[in-house]
Amino acid sequence: MSYSLTLALLLPITAAAASPVIADGAELRQLAGEYSFTEGPATDAKGDVYFTDQPNDRIVKWSAADGSVIDWMKPAGRSNGLYFDAKWNLLACADEKNQLWSIAPDKSVTVLVEDLGGKLLNGPNDLWVHPGGAIYFTDPLYPRSYWERKADSQLDGRHVYLLKSPDAKPLAVTADLKQPNGIVGTPEGKLLYVADPGANKTYAYDIGADGKLENKRLFCESGSDGMTLDVEGNVYLTSRGVLVFDKTGKKIEQIDLPEGGATNVTFAGPDRKLLFITARKFNYSLPMKVAGAR
Repeated sequence: MSYSLTLALLLPITAAAASPVIADGAELRQLAGEYSFTEGPATDAKGDVYFTDQPNDRIVKWSAADGSVIDWMKPAGRSNGLYFDAKWNLLACADEKNQLWSIAPDKSVTVLVEDLGGKLLNGPNDLWVHPGGAIYFTDPLYPRSYWERKADSQLDGRHVYLLKSPDAKPLAVTADLKQPNGIVGTPEGKLLYVADPGANKTYAYDIGADGKLENKRLFCESGSDGMTLDVEGNVYLTSRGVLVFDKTGKKIEQIDLPEGGATNVTFAGPDRKLLFITARKFNYSLPMKVAGAR
């Protein structure tokens, strides 16, 4: 059952002056609610944010208009990363049974990926939708206490997969990553960033005409759980707070949080100029100079 929580604005922290991305005089604000582990934020057309609280098996919706939150879907397949497709279906890394879901606006669920040749995925973690409709998702291995399966991998590694269409079979498009996690691509669909926390690195790839990844190169010496982009092409990684890198991989900003680690990040609000940060037991917002990439 859904419920609402009163908006809470706590622990304001004045942002650094003269930031290239943070609005002048902005304050970091703790948002309503207390959770077990927030993750996977995705922003809809209104600028509202859907995020997961995986230990409590729910997808929660945050309203940009008044800051209220409701349980949007529970149970939710122990969903982790989320992303909206062009038809505003909410795609979800449903980790309970290591599946990839498409959740329609009426909350009906279509399982896009159930297994891979009869073998379970390790546990889809994060995903991004190419402007042409194809889905890229990461499949690291983080054993869960609620799994009915064995914790060992049934596959030959931990890869990034490409799902070209809902009825296609996932295709592994990486072969040498240790623990791929955060993933995001550029709006024109030519460049993909993949974080590998297992190696504490983030890589950039060109996306070929066939959807396969080419020209792998090191973007920065930092892994990340979740990630996003702004309209200037800056890349936002989550670690101990939020790290912001320009297109060249140069670090240009760091956003620290009161309790330390951030898990994921997106841009919210009607103008997408509010940075929404998931951080385990709490969420935070921060006004920005730049808007998020659509």
